Amino acid sequence: MTIIAPSLLAADFMNLGEEIKRLEKAHDIWLHLDIMDGHYVPNLTFGAPVLKEISQYTSHKLDAHFMVTNPEDYLDDFAKLNIHNFTFHWEAVTHQDSFIQKAKKVFPSVGISLNPATPIEVIPEYILEKIDLILIMTVNPGFGGQSFIEGCKNKIDKLAQLRSKHSYSFQIQVDGGIKDSNASELIKLGADNLVAGSYIFGSKEKKYVEQIESLRN
Repeated sequence: MTIIAPSLLAADFMNLGEEIKRLEKAHDIWLHLDIMDGHYVPNLTFGAPVLKEISQYTSHKLDAHFMVTNPEDYLDDFAKLNIHNFTFHWEAVTHQDSFIQKAKKVFPSVGISLNPATPIEVIPEYILEKIDLILIMTVNPGFGGQSFIEGCKNKIDKLAQLRSKHSYSFQIQVDGGIKDSNASELIKLGADNLVAGSYIFGSKEKKYVEQIESLRN
């Protein structure tokens, strides 16, 4: 089953509790949380206090994507917040292997995110053997509602072939411009975890569960 990760960046912040409640009947979903620091990307979003409240309000797994300059600084504070997956940007860390080892002591799943212009070849095979998730950004990080960058499809295909060849176990997550018109192709290319914000929360009738299932079908 393909995991769908609704991105709360696109939710109605004035009614966030109600927005999350509308997702409770959905199955096989993660709640995607974009943590931005205003430095690595020109935007500010969730902090630890908000995530603490969210973690107590949902039964779904929390998927935290750290678009921050120093992800090391976030390990201790966010370790207490019941986060399932902690994804950091490869480009933001100097000693990636050491950081992954530290993060895996705290979080059940640790992921690496790659910006659209960053090739998958930057990640050594010995790290691919131990990582839980690779996030392929198909928009430039920082803001929701952007259009899908078509050139990123090749990265998904190459990564899926590499995973199959070496029997790696990481998930391939795709984030940016996901909707029903491209989800099927991305799944066929090898993606098994799709982040969607505007497509889900932009539903005028707020039928979020139906929007989620349309991405799988």
